[in-house]
Amino acid sequence: MTGIVVAAGFMMSSCSSDESAPSDTKEPEVTYKGNVAYSNGILFNGGTELGNGTQNFHFTGDVTLEKGTYLLKGWVYVDAGAKLTIPAGTIIKGDKQTMASLIVEPGGYVEMKGTKNEPIVMTSAQAPGNRRPGDWGGLIICGKARNNQITMQIEGGPTTIHGGDNDNDNSGIYQYVRVEFAGYPFDTDKEINGVTFGSVGRGTTIDHLQVSYSNDDSYEWFGGTVDCKYLVAYKGWDDEFDTDNGFSGTVEYCLSIRNPRIADTSQSNGFESDNNASGSETMPFTSAMFRHVTFIGPMTAENAGFRNSSEYITAGNVFPGNGSKLGLFQSAIQIRRSSKLNVENLLAVGYPIGLIIDGEKGSTVKYASQGEFKLDNIIFAGMGIIGSDKNKLYEDYLYDFATGTEDKSVESFSHTFFLSNPNNKIMDEAALQLSDPMKTGQNYCPSSVLYDSKGGYIGAFRDISDNWLEGWTNFDPQNTIY
Repeated sequence: MTGIVVAAGFMMSSCSSDESAPSDTKEPEVTYKGNVAYSNGILFNGGTELGNGTQNFHFTGDVTLEKGTYLLKGWVYVDAGAKLTIPAGTIIKGDKQTMASLIVEPGGYVEMKGTKNEPIVMTSAQAPGNRRPGDWGGLIICGKARNNQITMQIEGGPTTIHGGDNDNDNSGIYQYVRVEFAGYPFDTDKEINGVTFGSVGRGTTIDHLQVSYSNDDSYEWFGGTVDCKYLVAYKGWDDEFDTDNGFSGTVEYCLSIRNPRIADTSQSNGFESDNNASGSETMPFTSAMFRHVTFIGPMTAENAGFRNSSEYITAGNVFPGNGSKLGLFQSAIQIRRSSKLNVENLLAVGYPIGLIIDGEKGSTVKYASQGEFKLDNIIFAGMGIIGSDKNKLYEDYLYDFATGTEDKSVESFSHTFFLSNPNNKIMDEAALQLSDPMKTGQNYCPSSVLYDSKGGYIGAFRDISDNWLEGWTNFDPQNTIY
């Protein structure tokens, strides 16, 4: 390694009593015994290990790793003022026993500049064939941009408090990165996501990320303004793209492919969007814009015989046995709790429900009626029903939370709202003529352009010549030898 500067707030029991954490003005001393480096008594195995297995290991200063393969142990924080550089081609394996996670604190900076031919891979330390969702924690990036709670503790268990007033905050560069088998359930309903963004500012660079087999959401944003491009969610457990607490960035070019046997007990959606948990009308509103997205759901032609059941089917077993509970698939889009999520140029195939505008808490139905968010140039194909007005209701009829009434003779408000925009369409899956050039197991790429109302295209790919997945993605991480 070069330029190592490492510190930790936790001292191993083997440390002598006179060892202390470095001051703000003095870099920690690094000493070596064979291949093992010690920084102020903290084990740092040069070339093989990151972290010491506790939940309180901290990087400070300017740290540059050499390209190589590392075992990530415990919760590893990149502190405010610190910079961690991880070069292209590096492999980081998350340790299962210590719930390994990489956590970028507000004010911390991580540079993960992979390339198309040499992506950076964060994956399970388990052997090929034995990897499961939730084998390790995940990648958590936090910043100082706004959220609608002012400051918040990040989801999943880490102590990090994120949020501020700097919407241009910069938490680093994350390009051509794969995150596989993450999402360790730290506690009941406290799973770490594949990639979690907490109040990340628009100065941060996010593009070409693939999250595979996450044990919770593939991606979740809590506030922040960061823009993202080229995101892949592959066979995750819960939601694909979850937005909360005032996230207002723009996210473009996204692909999601579901495993028909994996859904969460909370009901799995493509988009799940809240302004906040209570539905209160607090600013900034969740108002992110997602453009050019393809959702390939569980009910596609390749998944013949699919049934929406919480009973796990053993074929192709990736059940983790870590307390996670299986449930049902729900919708391509669920907008609720005063969210104002915007979606354009979406192709969504094979979900039990197309759209839920959920009025149980907050004002999302009012905002939809007033045109305060946009669903435009969207194709639904192979859906069970077009819309539902209530979470976990798999029937398309009008349900009005405001009055507590229902009318089963009338289509749902969600259905009516979707078709009130003439740019939105309902199609048969067979008419889409999708193909699978990357051999993902699901057809996702149109053979010819699905034109939108403006002469552009609908979905994540213009056609088969526009395959931005090539070179850096992996659709068989279970059997890859790292």
